[in-house]
Amino acid sequence: MTTAVAAPFRFFSLQVVRTRRLGPSLVRVTFAGEDLQHFYSDGRDQSLSLFLPAAGRTEPGVPVELGDGWWQAWREQPDDVRAVMRSYTLRGLRRDPDEIDIDFVLHEPAGPASGWAAQASVGDRVQLLGPAIADNRAIRFRPPADTDLVLLWGDETALPAVSAILEALPAGQRARVWLEVRDAGDIQDLATDADAEITWVVGEKALGAVREAQLPSAERPYVWIAGESGCVKELRRHFVRERGIDRRRVTFVGYWRLGMTEEQLRASE
Repeated sequence: MTTAVAAPFRFFSLQVVRTRRLGPSLVRVTFAGEDLQHFYSDGRDQSLSLFLPAAGRTEPGVPVELGDGWWQAWREQPDDVRAVMRSYTLRGLRRDPDEIDIDFVLHEPAGPASGWAAQASVGDRVQLLGPAIADNRAIRFRPPADTDLVLLWGDETALPAVSAILEALPAGQRARVWLEVRDAGDIQDLATDADAEITWVVGEKALGAVREAQLPSAERPYVWIAGESGCVKELRRHFVRERGIDRRRVTFVGYWRLGMTEEQLRASE
């Protein structure tokens, strides 16, 4: 049963239909389910909430039958019942059949989501809280219509969003892109019709790589930065203070924070 929550979002009951290793640190999990006929998104950096079964369980414990009351009831569940919630970005949406892709970063020591993704098998069940309308507030990439240069930076956690953004950029759109990965084996060929220069940075060298870059001349650039929150804040300061870009044309999203779990990060906000 699909149960609505605060519109335009709803729960989707899904199961794994296949997995594919993209690199040493990345795995793509493809989900399907009848509910996906009601899933709509313009893609790009669409944010989703994924609920995974608690350790030792096969079903994600989410009281979706309570409608808008699910949140409080979910939080009050015992630890060994309550589903693990993690935020991810939609990597792909297809129809006929209805499927979505979510890319996971694998790391050691593995957290609950990383450990689940590394062992994911066909038939594994999850709950997804996602959009029921294509244009929704969980899409952050919104360049003004007059943008003449798109600047993108992301670490591994933002790679799905950057990949989707690049695929959506119109032909000829000028773009300068920096992507930071821990392992050179995670570098991918990214499809785009944009006039994009993509720089892959292996290791934690993001700020230095951006600072050293010669940017094309532009009157109305737009910046999108996402990944580890401390690095994101530093890069935002760089683009606004050192590059002189209007802060209203800079979108920045902290997907995670060094040394903190997602639960701790949510509690600190």
